[in-house]
Amino acid sequence: MNQSLSDYYRVPECLIGRSSPLHLSGPEGFFSLGPHAICYGQCESGVSARVEGAALCDASKRICITGSEVDLPFDPEQVIENLRRERYLSALEPQKERMVTREWVRKSYYFVRELLPVSIRRYMQRAYFSDWKNRRFPAWPVDSTVDMLHEKLLQLSMEAAGIQQMPFIWFWPGGAPNCLIMTHDVESFEGREFTSELMNLDQSYGIRASFQVIPEKRYEVPEEYVSEIKKRGFEFNVHDLNHDGRLYLERGEFLRRAAAINRYVHRYDSRGFRAGSMYRNLDWYDSFEFSYDMSVPNVAHLEPKRGGCCTVMPYFVGKILELPLTTTQDYSLIHILNSYSIDLWKTQLDLIRVRHGLMSFIAHPDYLVEGRARKMYQELLEYLRQIIAREKIWAALPGEVDQWWRARSQMRLERRGDGWEIAGEGKEKARLAYAFLDHGKLVYELADSVPR
Repeated sequence: MNQSLSDYYRVPECLIGRSSPLHLSGPEGFFSLGPHAICYGQCESGVSARVEGAALCDASKRICITGSEVDLPFDPEQVIENLRRERYLSALEPQKERMVTREWVRKSYYFVRELLPVSIRRYMQRAYFSDWKNRRFPAWPVDSTVDMLHEKLLQLSMEAAGIQQMPFIWFWPGGAPNCLIMTHDVESFEGREFTSELMNLDQSYGIRASFQVIPEKRYEVPEEYVSEIKKRGFEFNVHDLNHDGRLYLERGEFLRRAAAINRYVHRYDSRGFRAGSMYRNLDWYDSFEFSYDMSVPNVAHLEPKRGGCCTVMPYFVGKILELPLTTTQDYSLIHILNSYSIDLWKTQLDLIRVRHGLMSFIAHPDYLVEGRARKMYQELLEYLRQIIAREKIWAALPGEVDQWWRARSQMRLERRGDGWEIAGEGKEKARLAYAFLDHGKLVYELADSVPR
């Protein structure tokens, strides 16, 4: 528990209440933590093999504080890693999804994909996603289970330690309430040709974005194209190898492709990566040499690989920082949900806002060429411009978020008289904050707002 709280909040470890050691045994499964959070792992109060039975195994009823120790029936660090790394997925996948993830099925689809009319491909996709509304876990349209779990752990720790306020290092530089990033995956020649116009559009609304570009087979990547993106203050990242859906199918082939991806990362001096179609296997990330990844959705009901990391915050996967996708892709909105409204995005932003999380978007230049989609995107940009100005949200490039989160992870709080001071490289951008217990509920305030 202590390590999880230290990593997430950067709280002084000397103030964290102790937790009793656990000796868990038995299978992993689904259980609940109160009425709104579904977890996955081992639990002394019981687990369910099916997510539908999680509510019958409520671990919150077995949590107690004895003296200065918190007694938990589960290992929070195991649960957090299971959710972030989607280790629950094999227990969640129905037969249809297990069939689709088989290598021969994926190979067959991608072999004939370019021969299929677009209308047929989209019909097949809608059929595959037809059950998305019925999926209970992760929670739609944003799942914050990992973030709720951290809040609960901090609250229990404070109660056990007998303190009313806990200092921590605020999540974003300058005390910004949230962070927002825009990303563009370039999937075709038409998308590549639209890049300059899309940069003009973004800049007209005060947005800078990252462009993820496929290095092989789909289209040429001229040096002047790379140079223009960088010179204009945008970011250039690598998008898969050739976007054929086979990056993670087989370990030996993955290693060959990962080596090629690493060469392109160094060639283009890129720091970020996103896999094609958001395919992922976080246990293989140690083969990559980029700094951050953007391939894990918060909730993946509308992605070829279901699941989701259940957090709206960046997190480390070994040495790589994961910047999760916390909003629905434009492709899914337009071609799966048949919608040109930004209302879903607004709802997701509201849910991310209350957790002070990362607001991250994917908008494909390939689809924004079309007038109706472009109009929707412009409506989104105008909405983002308004909330950024009104709420002082930190609108950043993904690489800037990577730099900040890495710097914050090395910062610490040190005693200075009766107060606390942030120490570490980059501390001038950081802000001291406090977590309070207010009528049994955890609330945050920046230090400048706390009465002295």
